[in-house]
Amino acid sequence: MSTVSDLDLENLFQPAWAQGKSEANRFEKFTGNEGVKPERSFSGKPGERRAPRRDAGGGFGGGERRGGPPRAGGSKFGGGGDRKPAQGFSRGGDRRDDRRDQRPPAPAPLPEIAVSFIPDEKGVEQLARQIKVTGRAYPLFQIAQLILQKPERYSVTLGVKKKSDGTVAQQLFVCALDDSPWLAEDDAVAHVLKNHFATFYTAERTQTEPPKGVYTFVAQCGVSGVILGPPNHHDYQNQLRKLHAERFSRMPFDLFKERVKIVKDEAVVKKWVEDQSFKTEYVCLNVAEPLKLPSLEEVEKHFRATHKDSIIKAVDTHTVAGVPSRALKCGDLQRLVRSEWEGQKYFPLVLATKLSQQFVGHGLQFFKVNKTITHVAVARPQFLDLESTPVSSNIKRIVEFINGNAKCTRRKLVEALAPSPTVIAIKQPTAEPTAATDAAAAPVVAEAKPAETTTPEQTAIIVDLHWLIHQGHVLEFADGRMETAKKPAPKPVKQPKPVVEKTPTAETENTLAEVTAEAPAPVATAAAETPVAAVETPAAEVAAAAEPAPAPSAEPGTAPA
Repeated sequence: MSTVSDLDLENLFQPAWAQGKSEANRFEKFTGNEGVKPERSFSGKPGERRAPRRDAGGGFGGGERRGGPPRAGGSKFGGGGDRKPAQGFSRGGDRRDDRRDQRPPAPAPLPEIAVSFIPDEKGVEQLARQIKVTGRAYPLFQIAQLILQKPERYSVTLGVKKKSDGTVAQQLFVCALDDSPWLAEDDAVAHVLKNHFATFYTAERTQTEPPKGVYTFVAQCGVSGVILGPPNHHDYQNQLRKLHAERFSRMPFDLFKERVKIVKDEAVVKKWVEDQSFKTEYVCLNVAEPLKLPSLEEVEKHFRATHKDSIIKAVDTHTVAGVPSRALKCGDLQRLVRSEWEGQKYFPLVLATKLSQQFVGHGLQFFKVNKTITHVAVARPQFLDLESTPVSSNIKRIVEFINGNAKCTRRKLVEALAPSPTVIAIKQPTAEPTAATDAAAAPVVAEAKPAETTTPEQTAIIVDLHWLIHQGHVLEFADGRMETAKKPAPKPVKQPKPVVEKTPTAETENTLAEVTAEAPAPVATAAAETPVAAVETPAAEVAAAAEPAPAPSAEPGTAPA
């Protein structure tokens, strides 16, 4: 079983030759003569050219018609009289009408149920761990397409839709016995009685008297093969309508009756007589008191009254695993899920949105390449200014090498900045020494091979590259190509809007004149009229004002107190 955790992003985004896949030659057995019919000779042997037909007139291609006189109104060698259709036939008008009648009916509308595809949470966690370890940036929508390819990698959530007035557009029911979703309660009840009948009831057959009379033929359903009994039997009409209601309710009843055939086989008649010689009763299980029901109609009534509310429930949302969603019991829901999957297969917008939310929960970042393709990585692009930022010499060399080499990869970077030392491997002769080889020994072959171990210089380059990637200064994409984060474009400075002086019009001048006329006149004050600089106080007057005023003199004839 394939799950999201089985996805290896580092290998899946490599080209086919890097993944070790070798495509078979599809044109290996192609000869070039496919679709060309072999020419037949006059004798009918294949491979020989057919001789030209010689008509009775002696010429090729223009003589009389075979087996009849020449066409009316035409010559013997030319033909060309007016051809009239035979009486009673038209030139295809009725034929086109027949084709319109034979067109298949339009498919039924899909139910109003919301469908969304949810990636497996554990698998998404494993993918996030791979992205953090590798440090590469992967296109988000391609990861969503990989998840959508296998049903084991996602689950399907079904939800009801509500109208503007708050009512549910289409109800959704779930059977608690197998978690199967249904659109109608009756369909869910029929599903339980068909597939889980033994959980609630058991059938008991007891022998009774066989039907009286001699029967030489019986009626049998031509579609299902069910024996309905003789048409003159008292229970025939009941059996006919019961079979139509249970198994062929979508077929018109008159058309269903036409499919019934009369069978005169003794074995078939004998089988029907044996079936009628037994009576079937249904014993109720999981009930407090034992109860037997005489027919399936009573069984359905008992189930609805006793078990329906606890087994079949109306829900707003329901989640189904990816594999069971491909084979839902409800046909309309299966068509809906298939249609939504086809719509999301090439542009999984809903799945990518849910996937991005899960990636954000694991600490991953998103950015767009060339403002078109959304990528997920450990960090967003951050421009590194080497002139203003103090960095080590290794980091400066790494950034300069990536900027100077288009389509740079990790291997090219390490081999260029810290090349591996070569080891001289000496090849010894494989043949055993003999007398002849002792005289002329085989030459020793020296072969240069790169060292398999990582040197300290290479380790330092890899560590610095790891820091640059996790800081967002270097971007390593899914195909191994590396780029540096580009310098952001300067933001345009907003220019102040010029002030436009409005030219006063006749209306504004009249308004200003009215306001000026109604305004009160200003009150003139002495202080306002006298300038401050002109007011001067002599020093003597200031001193006199500072001295106290003299006491009043006493009246004549009185002594001072």
